[in-house]
Amino acid sequence: MFGIKADWSLDIQERYFTIDDYEGNEARWCDGCGDHAVLATAHRILRDAQLPPEKSVFISGIGCSSRMPHYMATYGLHGTHGRALPLACGVKSRRPELDVWVATGDGDCFSIGAGHWIHAVRYNMDMTILIFDNQIYGLTKKQTSPTSPIDLKTNTHPEGSFLDALNPLTVTLGITNASFVAQVIDWNPPLLYETLKAAHEHKGTSFVRIIQRCPVFVDGITKELQNDSSKLLLLKHDNGIPVAAGLERLFPESREHDPSDMTTALDIARDETTKGIIPVGLLYQNEDIPCYSDLSAVGHDTTDEEKIAATNNALDAFAI
Repeated sequence: MFGIKADWSLDIQERYFTIDDYEGNEARWCDGCGDHAVLATAHRILRDAQLPPEKSVFISGIGCSSRMPHYMATYGLHGTHGRALPLACGVKSRRPELDVWVATGDGDCFSIGAGHWIHAVRYNMDMTILIFDNQIYGLTKKQTSPTSPIDLKTNTHPEGSFLDALNPLTVTLGITNASFVAQVIDWNPPLLYETLKAAHEHKGTSFVRIIQRCPVFVDGITKELQNDSSKLLLLKHDNGIPVAAGLERLFPESREHDPSDMTTALDIARDETTKGIIPVGLLYQNEDIPCYSDLSAVGHDTTDEEKIAATNNALDAFAI
């Protein structure tokens, strides 16, 4: 009757999560800070993926961006300066089922945490690394960071920084086992969402440098990019970050780029330093690189009895 099957049933999800389920404490960043945009995007991604809050963990070091775990209603770990990545690797190696995010900045990651940056990318554990790059030490009030542009006047270099800025893209692409390298701006919400979503869905270490606003200390740097988008190069490809036609019109400069092409990715990344052309999109992705977290997880399901038996067998080899 009425075409309804006798075995009809309604599949009702046990729990449906809204944005409120992922919101933690009230964010206390400065008005206009790009961190707000990244936080809102992370909330949306988890909501859209319908991940239980208790299945995600946000880990950070020290800096303005490192307050992010306090603003997430997930598990969180606010670590020490430069140590977000080894903490995240430790969590992922012992709890491989958790969805691991890292919130770190240009000072936290590229300076005191530089050694961990290299090896975290090399391990290619399944985690999403968000680099909040405002090109300044903001929390400690305007000191030169590794990505501060040359001649930028700061409290540590009142006459202007005398070193060229570090290029995080070329460094990361040069690390063995790099599997996902992208760059995005914080003031374009649709592109920010699609970029972080692609990073989150990638199996392996996703490295996303977010060029973000700091209206208090270095407002001029991003204002220049916001006012003149011709300095941004939008990367397009069927295997890249999805870009709607309307969004594409905001970028006068764009090019097709296959993210599986490491050589071209390096050339594009170098142009940021040599020509001042800032790429936006997915530079490189390789989904065939094994994850160290999968290898380190071997044996996690071993029972206590099996561990004791294996230990005894190993000791028996030395018995006289």
